Amino acid sequence: MALSDLPELPNGLTEARSERPMAGGDVAAVWDVTLVDGRRVVVKSGGGDPELEVEGLEALAAAGGPTPAVLARSDRTLVLEYVDGPADWEELGRALASVHRASSAHFGWHRDNLIGSLHQANPATMDWPVFYLEHRLRPWLDCLPAGLRGRLERAMATMLPKLLDHDVVPSLVHGDLWSGNIVAGRWLIDPAVHYADRELDFAMLDLFGSIPASLQAGYDAIWPLDPGWQERRPALQIYHLLVHVRLFGSSYHGAVAARLDALGV
Repeated sequence: MALSDLPELPNGLTEARSERPMAGGDVAAVWDVTLVDGRRVVVKSGGGDPELEVEGLEALAAAGGPTPAVLARSDRTLVLEYVDGPADWEELGRALASVHRASSAHFGWHRDNLIGSLHQANPATMDWPVFYLEHRLRPWLDCLPAGLRGRLERAMATMLPKLLDHDVVPSLVHGDLWSGNIVAGRWLIDPAVHYADRELDFAMLDLFGSIPASLQAGYDAIWPLDPGWQERRPALQIYHLLVHVRLFGSSYHGAVAARLDALGV
């Protein structure tokens, strides 16, 4: 990409002196930009309404989560502080526990938002299994082939409501917590915030890699997970796998089937 490919920067920022495209942007185009005043920033464009991302970052920060500062935004462009290491996984674990301590009277959020580029429904719901089954799994059932869909529907009608019910506190969650949304082992970016079972963040983080031991230790020092989390984790990973099926296709069918296998369905 050339410098001319950059979107116009929102009012209040100086012009760009140099830029380079950044890897990992599945939804938005992202650039590492040095402004003529010497500041280094991250410019994102084309990933949906920037206001939703700003709201998520601000909610995480208010609850103690480490996030880059929002420097400017327009209808399609978001400019963030450039952040880097050194990594501090243990402190990030403690900060994540602080985020999860932020609570609400209900599950959901005050409005719908996005998971990646997809719509994420967040109606206020008092019951966690109902919220997860009806507003996280059911919208994506049609993405599955008939046999796999039938297995998941049977699980939703039988064992999942009981499995997921463990006196869940509605916790503020990042909502899309995978390694690509953690910068340098210490910063949280690209949230899909809502109030949910806090185990949802750990299920996602464990989906495409292992959870750093020091992050888990930092978290456990503040608020250990409830007993039985190991049995619930495959069920909580199904949501993000369905999102991946919708975004990337049938290559994720096997992963959905493997979680149902683990649940004995």
